[in-house]
Amino acid sequence: MRSFDTRSHSYLGYVLILQGRVDEVSQDFKVAIGKAAQDKHGFQVGDKVEGMAEPVSDQRLELAEYYKASKLRILDRGSGANQKPPPWTSLTPTLETYRQRGHRRMAARTYEQKCQSCIWGCKMPVEIMIDQWNPSRLKFRFETWCYGPKSCSSYSAGPTRKVPGRHGMTWEEEDWIDEESTSHRELDE
Repeated sequence: MRSFDTRSHSYLGYVLILQGRVDEVSQDFKVAIGKAAQDKHGFQVGDKVEGMAEPVSDQRLELAEYYKASKLRILDRGSGANQKPPPWTSLTPTLETYRQRGHRRMAARTYEQKCQSCIWGCKMPVEIMIDQWNPSRLKFRFETWCYGPKSCSSYSAGPTRKVPGRHGMTWEEEDWIDEESTSHRELDE
C-alpha cells in the first residue's frame, strides 16, 4: 500500500511458480498459498505438487493467477538448494524473517530474468491511494523487491519509484530509503 511518501507492506503468504496442468491444459502459472500451507509443506524449488485452487477474482490485487489453495500435497521432493547461489533456492524463510530483514527495490527486468526463482526475490501487487482525502481514488501496479544479501552479484536496483499524489504531484522514493531499510544487515547477510 502506498500513499504518496508513505508505504506499508502486508505479508500474507507465498507464491508458487509452477509448470504443470490446469484443467488438463499444460502451462506455467502462479498459485498463492498462505503461511500455514508453507509451514506445513515446506515447498521448495523442484518439488512436484498437486492441489486445488480458485482463479483470482481481481488480478490487480494478486500476483498469482490462482489462490485459496487446498488439498495440497507433495508428490516428489525437489533437489532444493542451489549449490552456487545466486539464486538462493533453499527452503524459504518465515514471513517474519522477510519483514525483519528489510528490502531494497529491484529492477523488474532483473527479477524476471534472474531472481524469480530466488527465495529473496519478490514481486508484490501495490495499491496506491492517490488522494488520502478521497481514498476511493486508487491506482494499481506491481513492484519488485530483494530481501537477499546486499553483496548479491545479480542484484540491480533499477530506477527509483515514483508515486503519484493529489493534484498531479509526484513523490520519488530515493536510494536512502532502501539503505535505511537494510542498514542493520552486513553485506553478506
